[in-house]
Amino acid sequence: MEKAEAKKRIEKLRELINDYRYHYHVLDESIMSESAADSLKHELAKLEEQFPDLITPDSPTQRVAGRALDKFEKVKHEKRMISLADVFSRAEVEDWLERNKKLIAGGKIPELFTDIKMDGLACSLQYKDGLFVRAVTRGDGLVGENVTMNVRTIENVPLKIGEPGDVEVRGEIIIFKKDFDDLNKKQLKLKEKPFANARNLAAGSIRQLDPKIAASRPLKFMAYDLVKPNLRTHEKAYEKLRAMKFRTSNEDKVFVLKNGSYECDGQNLFDYIKNLDAYRQTLPFNTDGMVIKINDREVYDSLGIVGKTPRAAIAYKFPAEESTTKVKDIVISIGRTGAATPVAILDPVEVAGSTVRHASVHNADEISRLDLRVGDTVIIYKAGDIIPQIKTILRELRPENSAPFDYEKALKEQYPELEFYRPEGEVVYRVKGETSDFILKRAIEYYASKPALNIEGLGEKNVSALVDSGLVKSLADLYRLTPSSVAKLERFAELSANNLVSAIEASKSPELSKFITALGIRHVGAQTAVTLTNHFKSLDALIACEKDELLLLSDIGEIVADSILAFFADEDNLKTLEDLKNLGVSPVFSDTSTLPLAGRSYIISGTLKNFDREAAEDALRARGATITSSVTKSTTALIIGEKPGRSKLEKAAKYNIPTLTESDFENLIK
Repeated sequence: MEKAEAKKRIEKLRELINDYRYHYHVLDESIMSESAADSLKHELAKLEEQFPDLITPDSPTQRVAGRALDKFEKVKHEKRMISLADVFSRAEVEDWLERNKKLIAGGKIPELFTDIKMDGLACSLQYKDGLFVRAVTRGDGLVGENVTMNVRTIENVPLKIGEPGDVEVRGEIIIFKKDFDDLNKKQLKLKEKPFANARNLAAGSIRQLDPKIAASRPLKFMAYDLVKPNLRTHEKAYEKLRAMKFRTSNEDKVFVLKNGSYECDGQNLFDYIKNLDAYRQTLPFNTDGMVIKINDREVYDSLGIVGKTPRAAIAYKFPAEESTTKVKDIVISIGRTGAATPVAILDPVEVAGSTVRHASVHNADEISRLDLRVGDTVIIYKAGDIIPQIKTILRELRPENSAPFDYEKALKEQYPELEFYRPEGEVVYRVKGETSDFILKRAIEYYASKPALNIEGLGEKNVSALVDSGLVKSLADLYRLTPSSVAKLERFAELSANNLVSAIEASKSPELSKFITALGIRHVGAQTAVTLTNHFKSLDALIACEKDELLLLSDIGEIVADSILAFFADEDNLKTLEDLKNLGVSPVFSDTSTLPLAGRSYIISGTLKNFDREAAEDALRARGATITSSVTKSTTALIIGEKPGRSKLEKAAKYNIPTLTESDFENLIK
């Protein structure tokens, strides 16, 4: 085929394939069989291979996943990507309307625009002269991450639109319910662990550095806003989005003010909301509410933003599902501010589509008000479909031998080495003598220490500088640092700022055991972290663990188990873990069962000349060995340096445990 003829054929093939893609992935219609479409794609790929100079960025062949990235580029949003304030009742919606009416000339809001609220990852798509050029995550609303290569693989994202100039489309990246179920069926067939929920899977897929992972997942982009061009109403923006062949929820409506109430097609807004709660179960995607906006975008923009949310829009959250379960235990978690928060450990139960294992009880007064006891049967619900809460206690089912929960006694038992006090006028007990900044600094120092992630440059003085400046307010903020922001601090120059940010970036794929150590869970040191890693094999599995399962593990008793449960039940800790995940921190599990020292246990006693204790223990663990603190009959060998412990030498002799010199140790790890 001559080049001129090939060019015409390529253009026709692209047009036909893109038309198939639009009907199949946007309109849920099929204009030809999948095999026929594959045949056309194959022909197009062959022609482009023969005439590579005819390849264009919008060609269907350019959706393929490229090479993996080292890290995501940070991108500042031209217009802030905001979140919405949640409301849960008709009264709150009416209060919102009244507040806005007072701020608008004439005191009237003639039209409201509504759409279903989808549960996924918010993302901005940017086009220049009709071609897709960039995709950016929401991030913190001001700065997101460039995920273009991943989003390019999503079939229903147009690579070319018929619109000149700059266009910015915002939407949600989601996975449909059926696609998620089908994916989990495949996981089970492969004897792999099923994914927990569609929202986390969608977000996690886009947050992977390798685009092939995103390409392998059934992701969809659902548009919900047109930033550029800025049209007169939200209704017009949606019409434009659909004209540009973007998929929307198709659940959007305009409610017009008539005789004091808002109506659409003869239905009142609040009747619609009430019916929608039941109707949403039939939708192909997950949703936890409905977005309500003032339709006029000029009025919308004029009302401005309060904090992080716009005045002119709210998210109405559907009533939470409820369920009953038993309280197995009450543990106390020490949060990053030093506050002691009680957490009820529950028999696992399904609520609003996910498994609930614990619920925050807020403080000692709340426990007293509820008279919550271990063994109680409780009704729990999810506030806003997110946070598990105890609604009431079914006292009729309370065990006869139950006793009131003694908060101060529990504090002494669970944290014998700490002192607590309750500031006058407060309901929260706090760790005595430790400020929130002090706790944060120590947490970051430990996270970056040699036994943990070993991040060079995060010593005591640098950590203090980052926290005191306000650049770092949480562990996750480490991964939001940029060289330019760090270089402004007194202790840093351009080179040292670059080195620090690079070292932090390099810690995003740590060994799972190192990451568990880095979290600083009380009573969980390096060896216990290895034990947990070898048993659970993933952070998600550890987060979902049960106390009974923990107690089966060799070096975990009641106190350690309670500490682990308390850590993963704390809302602050779970928020930090979610933030770390969204920022690209992804711990890696390495199977140690096939390593040369697997199944062997060692103790090091005395001072080694060529190794510090941590390095020597790490070398053994890296080869599959277990490190213990005391000699038992099952100890493989005692490694001795200068001035070893007398009692350990005596026990080793008693049990006929061999002793190894430092030279023997070096040969062993070689």
